[in-house]
Amino acid sequence: MFRNPKLSDRRILTFPAVHPCSAISPATLLASLIDLCRQICNHQTKSFVTQKRNARETIRQIGILLIFFEELRDMSSNLPDSVVLCFSELHLTFQKILFLFEDCSRSNAKIWMLMKSQFVATQFWVLIRALATALDVLPLSRIDTSDEVKELVELVAKQARIAKFGLDKDDELTVKRLQSILLQFDKGIEPDLTAIKRVLNYLEIRRWSDCNKEIKFLQEEIDFQYSDLKERDVQILSSLVGFMSYSRVTLFEALDFRDKNQAEFKCNPEILSCLNPDDFRCPISLELMIDPVTVSTGQTYDRASIQKWLSAGNFICPKTGERLTSLELVPNSSVKKLINQFCADNGISLAKFNVRSHDITRTIIPGSLAAAEAIKFTSEFLLRRLVFGTSTEKNKAAYEIRLLAKSNIFNRSCLIKAGAIPPLLNLLSSFDKSTQENAIAAILKLSKHSTGKILVMENGGLPPILSVLKSGFCLESRQLAAATLFYLSSVKEYRKLIGEIPDAIAGLIDLVKEGTTCGKKNAVVAIFGLLLCPKNNKTVLNSGAVPILLDIIATSNNSELISDSLAVIAALAESTEGTNAILQASALPLLIKTLNSESTLAGKEYCVSTLRSLCSHGGEEVVAALADDRTIAGSLYSVVTEGNAAAGKKARWLLKILHKFRENDVAVNTAADQERSVDVW
Repeated sequence: MFRNPKLSDRRILTFPAVHPCSAISPATLLASLIDLCRQICNHQTKSFVTQKRNARETIRQIGILLIFFEELRDMSSNLPDSVVLCFSELHLTFQKILFLFEDCSRSNAKIWMLMKSQFVATQFWVLIRALATALDVLPLSRIDTSDEVKELVELVAKQARIAKFGLDKDDELTVKRLQSILLQFDKGIEPDLTAIKRVLNYLEIRRWSDCNKEIKFLQEEIDFQYSDLKERDVQILSSLVGFMSYSRVTLFEALDFRDKNQAEFKCNPEILSCLNPDDFRCPISLELMIDPVTVSTGQTYDRASIQKWLSAGNFICPKTGERLTSLELVPNSSVKKLINQFCADNGISLAKFNVRSHDITRTIIPGSLAAAEAIKFTSEFLLRRLVFGTSTEKNKAAYEIRLLAKSNIFNRSCLIKAGAIPPLLNLLSSFDKSTQENAIAAILKLSKHSTGKILVMENGGLPPILSVLKSGFCLESRQLAAATLFYLSSVKEYRKLIGEIPDAIAGLIDLVKEGTTCGKKNAVVAIFGLLLCPKNNKTVLNSGAVPILLDIIATSNNSELISDSLAVIAALAESTEGTNAILQASALPLLIKTLNSESTLAGKEYCVSTLRSLCSHGGEEVVAALADDRTIAGSLYSVVTEGNAAAGKKARWLLKILHKFRENDVAVNTAADQERSVDVW
């Protein structure tokens, strides 16, 4: 029996039909044909905003064939091999027709199907001709069924041969209207909203949520097209995203639906993590590397990203700027092994990354001129709403900025140039929970842009952000504020400024104590970022961070949070004061236990780094305590063989110093035994 793949498993306008097995029984094949016909005919109850005439005619012809197949099933007559062969071809064609119907009735791809309407109409024509060909060679004389039904089948075959499946006139007119609007954007002319409404009404896109679903689909399709290097489709898709984004912002006031997956507070690992070693992410795409390769400068990139870079005529190393002496790409098996281990430790599917990797760096430049102009007009509209709008309009504008800036660098730059940051900072003092959350989320996204960080600080953004961190109306706002501090602290000068404000680190520590798992994680990683400024080390220690972090390490079930806490402990241990605080908290047994039991390689590496610092600053007592634990050697050896270069070096140092201590201890004990033996004589 035919099993229809889920829509999410199949690219739109692809038809992965499978030919029935040659050994399939006639009864099974007939039952599957009936099932396919019914699925196709059931689409008459669904909404077709385009291809209405083509779909209606196809359903009519398939409906007649359904009567034919059902009569054959009821008569239970034997089918000759020649008939089975024709039915197999019909089965293949029906699968493709069903796929086409599913695409035409998709609720989130209406505007893309409109733009592809000529191609879709051609597919209808091709498939109906394939149907006619199969029916032409069908030996009806060898099939035991009524003459009336045979006449119907012959009629379908005749009509299928002469049927005109072309572009619907209304579809054609709407395509021209849409192309005219895109051309206006292309020329820098803001289109008339009435013209936009006419197109959207034809497509039955009548709500904010309808518009948003279309945008999400288009963005996903852009990722697919980039992977296939179909630049022409990328330009069209980008223009449509710009058009739909402008429409969503300007035409739809009511936020009738919010996708839960868009919530920024759902602990997105792309936002904050000191768990992912930098070596695991490609410097070009910033994504987890699938196939790491090393170039002549010694830098490692994902193969797909560096190949695109080289194909564009760039013969310098993207990271160092050095000219490449060779274009050879050498597989980096060591890094690949670490990535595989990291993914296994954290339940990450590399297959998922391999299928669809979103390279945000490509969004520095807009996908088309129309898209660029549409986003500029959208940004200016949102700024007006932020400044002059009602409270509801300001909240909605902040939410729209939050979405637009989520994963698009060009959008961020447009919003920043339009002047969105100052009014967003003003909204942080709003007494409305939703407005405050959307404003801080928007600022978080814009602070990822280098200019955004500067403008946040120059416009006095630090005090209101810290106010949200300390006393925001909800935990979500507080953890978004923590994430914002992390991005601000990526600028060296700002780390010092943030650390000098007493409420900053204290607010992060409070969030570590009170927040959700994601809130704790954001706060811990923000602290880690601030520790890159050595002067902040003392403030973090004085805030009581060590016992709080050790408690997380001892009690949390979240491996990422544990690893991030270990990262902060490792950073603190690099100073004598930090080592003393860790030892005073009696953390050594916990660190040894964590090293031996930690499931993630990154966590083990941070443990090794901490123990190395404790031995250096803590003296012989720490070394003696480690030497007494015979289980630690195995964990250290695993870091030597599997860890990164720096962690492996520290693990070897620990093994060496522990071995030396034990040798000295044995020598001292032996000498003492000999001395006692002499005393006896």
